[in-house]
Amino acid sequence: MPRLLVHVEGETEEAFVNEILRRHLLACGYASVGARIVGNARQRDRRGGIRAWPSVKQDILRHLKQDEGCLATTMVDYYALPQSGDRAWPGRALAGELPYAAKAEAVEDALAEEIAAHMGWDGRYESRFIPFVVMHEFEGLLFSDCAAFASAIGRPGLAISFQEIRDEFDTPEEINDSPTTAPSKRVENLVPAYQKPLFGNVAALEIGLDAIRGACPHFDAWLTALESQCQ
Repeated sequence: MPRLLVHVEGETEEAFVNEILRRHLLACGYASVGARIVGNARQRDRRGGIRAWPSVKQDILRHLKQDEGCLATTMVDYYALPQSGDRAWPGRALAGELPYAAKAEAVEDALAEEIAAHMGWDGRYESRFIPFVVMHEFEGLLFSDCAAFASAIGRPGLAISFQEIRDEFDTPEEINDSPTTAPSKRVENLVPAYQKPLFGNVAALEIGLDAIRGACPHFDAWLTALESQCQ
């Protein structure tokens, strides 16, 4: 049975993996599933916020080399990925120029290729690294069920407002990524006291993985790829 480590960017994703995703993947056949915040885990006062790619790459490579029986993946927000300079993530600058449908794949392919090159693998689908970029950020997934989202955070009256946002897009993953209209910014405009790690995962529990998968095809494809490792 395989083991899985999910390299995440902050406490919200860490809690989602450990409290929600782990249970599902263990039932699929994984021996263990855990999350690790990328970067220097000792700097607890600086948790959250995506790190520069060179730092994250070293975390991933170190893990893959130290434990040859493990698989690795990522769960990071496309919205926040650095695009330029020495912090840039592979594929992110290119993705910004592509249509929505090609954005995540451009980044994920570039990440996979770089890790494969360092590990000496021949190709993405022969590797133990399955990268995933959340489109456009974690809060977008919560628009999969707006009534459940609103109820879970104790604001049932906001279900209509959440649904109006959701209805502007074909899928929750397409809710856009500008500094004022990213999913989390839209939520914070309606709920100024919104606390991402707490409210986000309470909402995800209420919504459920099945609803998120049904509404978010890119998330579903990632989870399907992870499940396939146990078949």
